[in-house]
Amino acid sequence: MTGRATEDRLTPEFRRRVTAAPEPLSGLRRGLAGWVAGLGMSTTQQEDVVMASYEAMANSAEHAYEGRETGVLDVLATCVGGTVTVIVTDYGRWLPPRPTNGLRGRGLPLMQGLAHESECVQRPDGTTVTLNWRLEPAG
Repeated sequence: MTGRATEDRLTPEFRRRVTAAPEPLSGLRRGLAGWVAGLGMSTTQQEDVVMASYEAMANSAEHAYEGRETGVLDVLATCVGGTVTVIVTDYGRWLPPRPTNGLRGRGLPLMQGLAHESECVQRPDGTTVTLNWRLEPAG
């Protein structure tokens, strides 16, 4: 475990800004996983938070700046009043989905299935995905 993950668990929030590209996402995912591990959630719920959040990050990295100069994405995770909230924000514009062979296009339903509540808001200046979980303590 890195020193950074230990620091993240001691803070009331997890906040990062990274380049919206695939390469920085694995480190961002590890950092979020380290922070979530310090919340006392069940292992299953920790995995749900990290997987759904990573999907939101990956969607921003893939869709927000397609065909344009790479921008940034922001991740803010908090745990307040028994609710874990992860907010992923980009400042690009998601293009309409391309036709697929049926193997893609499952990200939003995945996030909706893993989070207790989810919302995806597209604005002219970017997209924000908000995911919420009611804290389920490890048993």
